[in-house]
Amino acid sequence: MKIAVVKVGGDVLLDISERTGLASNIKEMIENGWSMVVLHGGGPQVNRLQEKVGLVPNKVAGRRITGVDDLQVVKQAIAGEVNVDLTALLSSHGIPAFGCHGASGKLIQAQKRPPILVSGEGDTPIDFGEVGDVVSINAPLIQGLLELGQVPVIATLGMDDNGRIYNINADTTVVQIAKALSANLLLLTTGVGGIFEDLAKPESRIKQVNREEANALIRSGVIQGGMIPKVEEAMSVLDNGVETIAIVGGKISGAFLSVAQGDGEVGTRIIK
Repeated sequence: MKIAVVKVGGDVLLDISERTGLASNIKEMIENGWSMVVLHGGGPQVNRLQEKVGLVPNKVAGRRITGVDDLQVVKQAIAGEVNVDLTALLSSHGIPAFGCHGASGKLIQAQKRPPILVSGEGDTPIDFGEVGDVVSINAPLIQGLLELGQVPVIATLGMDDNGRIYNINADTTVVQIAKALSANLLLLTTGVGGIFEDLAKPESRIKQVNREEANALIRSGVIQGGMIPKVEEAMSVLDNGVETIAIVGGKISGAFLSVAQGDGEVGTRIIK
């Protein structure tokens, strides 16, 4: 069984071409013998619902501080709106999508994140509230769904042994899922669609890098901002059976299969 794990941002559902492109890409992978696992966040949907109920999104260094009231909104937006809509979208394209979340069968077990120091935010540890760190993934459950021919569509929530729910980071979680499944391919979908030496120049796309080259690109500033933790986190699974990581856009039909086959037409592959 060839397994690909895909991380999808909530912003994908806001754009019709992104939505249809994602469904087309996943279907094409399945038709070519791949088993697919989809993990999604839902930042824009959470922000919108927070504003509707009179809550102000609170972020430190790009990371959401999640109070008790915020967590209620996170659950409604991610496990409700985004998961249902994404599952329905994929199903409407003939994909056997199975919507679930981290509390389903203890799929994602987590524990509360302790207060931590955040770079550039002073010397006082910050408590992120109802935010958790992944402890374990129920890989046999995901494997069972794959063997039934299903595509798990997982909302990024975690739970502890006491049934307490946590908001968890999607980039971190997708890496843990890929690691637990020893997935062949980890796909990180982004609007940018790859790593570029100069974002203003499409022809400067970097087709493939190994770990040493990726670290050099971080040091030189080519990989910057929010892409740095995404790449660093993803590279940590290259020693855990995951052969290839790809940063790719989902809008272009055939993009996922292209990076899986390594033809260099789209995206950026990070290999061991």
